[in-house]
Amino acid sequence: MPSYPSTSSPEERRSSAHLLAASLPHALWRGDTMGSYRASGRSTGYAALDKELPGGGWPPSVLTELLWSQQGSGEFRLLAPTLRALSAAGETIVLLAPPHRVFAPALAQIGIDIRHLLLVQSEKPADRLWAVEQVLKSASFGALLCWLPQARPDHLRRLQLAAGNSEGLAFVFRPAAAQLESSPAPLRLLCKAAPAGQISLEIFKRRGPVAAAPVLVTPQLPAVIVHALQRRQAPAPSSSTLPKEFSHVVDRPLSAAIAAGPGISSLA
Repeated sequence: MPSYPSTSSPEERRSSAHLLAASLPHALWRGDTMGSYRASGRSTGYAALDKELPGGGWPPSVLTELLWSQQGSGEFRLLAPTLRALSAAGETIVLLAPPHRVFAPALAQIGIDIRHLLLVQSEKPADRLWAVEQVLKSASFGALLCWLPQARPDHLRRLQLAAGNSEGLAFVFRPAAAQLESSPAPLRLLCKAAPAGQISLEIFKRRGPVAAAPVLVTPQLPAVIVHALQRRQAPAPSSSTLPKEFSHVVDRPLSAAIAAGPGISSLA
């Protein structure tokens, strides 16, 4: 079959390629430029971090992996601005298998409405994975925070597929050693505690070029923790320091808190 020369110029062909790339922003991106996602990200509350994330914030409909060298080093403080905005809008925040009992007064004092928190506890890793998948499939949550220290790449791949059908934010907390493992999550950060209450965030996987340096953010400390640091000891929380609607989750055993109805069902 005879071939015919193209009637378009090289400039026209390059222009067409650029138009095609622009029409598929979340599916096609250049390695030297910042990519994007199907929907705009939710602001992290930190301008320096938003600038480094594709979409300008935490991406919805995908898994975001936050790797910590030590559990309880600032997960809630890092996500507080986002969780505060979600709870203020009445969106559900699901906490799945946190390694420590949730301190309700501290969450309340950084502005998170605990009436919109749902706590799911599970002892077995297989049950945790099943619960995460069900939450992602429900598509009725604002944010999911799950602790999966034993998740394998094939587990995460299945959860990443499920996340694609939702519009919420899905955060997976894993140990720092998981940095050396492959993962389908398009956004992965290594988080470390830094001096002066800051958190160092190394973005080692994103839809874009390699980050030049870690991002330092300064989360807000709950007033009860600031007070404890000032006195060099942790004072016992009192229900008088909380709004009346939060009094049902102070100094209550776990079983009683669950029976109390809506709101958070575990506290320190």
